[in-house]
Amino acid sequence: MGDLSGKTAIITGAASGIGYAGVEVFMQAGATIVAGDLQDEKGKALETRFGSDRVRYVHCDVTKTDDLKTLFATAEDAFGGVDILWNNAGHGGTPTGVEELDEDGFDQTVALLLKSVFVGTKLAVPYMKKRGGGSVINTSSISAVCAGYAPITYSVCKKGVAHFSKLAAAELSKHKIRVNAILPGFIATSIFGASLGLSREQADQMAALVEQQGGRMQPAGRTGTGKDIAEMAAFLASEKASFITGGEFLVDGGMTVGPRHSWDETDGGPLLDALGITPEQAEQMQLAMQAQDG
Repeated sequence: MGDLSGKTAIITGAASGIGYAGVEVFMQAGATIVAGDLQDEKGKALETRFGSDRVRYVHCDVTKTDDLKTLFATAEDAFGGVDILWNNAGHGGTPTGVEELDEDGFDQTVALLLKSVFVGTKLAVPYMKKRGGGSVINTSSISAVCAGYAPITYSVCKKGVAHFSKLAAAELSKHKIRVNAILPGFIATSIFGASLGLSREQADQMAALVEQQGGRMQPAGRTGTGKDIAEMAAFLASEKASFITGGEFLVDGGMTVGPRHSWDETDGGPLLDALGITPEQAEQMQLAMQAQDG
């Protein structure tokens, strides 16, 4: 983790999940933080836990430009400026596919997951120019690079976030503003339950279940946590990453290395699946053939 002493960070979606872990990790690294979210009770609890001299909570709907402006104004008034912006707020988006496209849901998903990243970054520029530079971190997803991990609208927006980060890195380099994207994998947060329409309390409970059961899905052998993503973000925000910009960083426990059979020897793979043969049956056939040859 990098040293963030003397730096002020804005984190959106900060009251739960990855964003909450971000507040914890950035605090440990020495930063002061403006935390934006819609969950006021949880947000106020951040101030109580860490102290308003280190963390300020602001009610923020990132689809509203005025709310985003308030985040930056609060950071300057309370802590003297902005060095880091982590565009992290989000949800699972509209679940519909191409054929049954929900246009209102599409627009809402784009506004939350993609447009807010554009607007947040735009608003950060004058503040960071005053500081002689800064770091913008955008939360994308492995669904930006592979099909099958999330609904199509969500996935397209996250691809847009990743590519925007590269383009913005090029454009803003003249101001010494670095821009990078993190592509989380299967992380134990409430986003899964929320996508299913569960209450916040039920979604939080489901996150605990995901953490317990999700390790079988990836080579790392465990489910990712918010801290895994937050520590990458803290590194990218720090001077240790001063030579890194325009990057897309997979933090996914290896989910995207290849199909399951590439890392799990108990998985038969596509050929055995096509033949309807289990790995055990294949081994028995191999032994029988060796016996015949012998």
